[in-house]
Amino acid sequence: MLLRFPQRVKNQGTADFLPSRPRYSWEWHSCHQHFHSMDEFSHYELLDASTQQSVAEGHKASFCLEDTSCDYGYYRRFACTSHSQGLSPGCYDTYNADIDCQWIDITDVKAGDYILKINVNPNYHVPESDYSNNVVRCAVQYTGNYAHVSGCHLSSY
Repeated sequence: MLLRFPQRVKNQGTADFLPSRPRYSWEWHSCHQHFHSMDEFSHYELLDASTQQSVAEGHKASFCLEDTSCDYGYYRRFACTSHSQGLSPGCYDTYNADIDCQWIDITDVKAGDYILKINVNPNYHVPESDYSNNVVRCAVQYTGNYAHVSGCHLSSY
């Protein structure tokens, strides 16, 4: 069983968020049938709510880092269709829950209360002025057949 979820990342900084590797070293991923510019754009963990121990994990190689939308007054500059990857200040990169290979395998996870922890740029490969806004934690209630996610918030850990 797979825990699927959307992800929307905003560049809240003042400079472009650019792939950690130069274009010539991007890797082909058969799962998505295109090149990825970062090995791990985000890391996903499912933590036991009472012990904080990791019970399952996954990661997101950058599918295509682009400006899918921007706040008022900001403009899209990066688009996969133009073979450029990056995230402009004031803009968002959005991934829907149905994107293949963006999930956590919870086949062996027992029903219970958990925390979904999402960490963007987990290995600090892309320089940022502030890393303190890169982690989101959400409450997860898992019945064994159904998961309900709520209460997502920024976290320092």
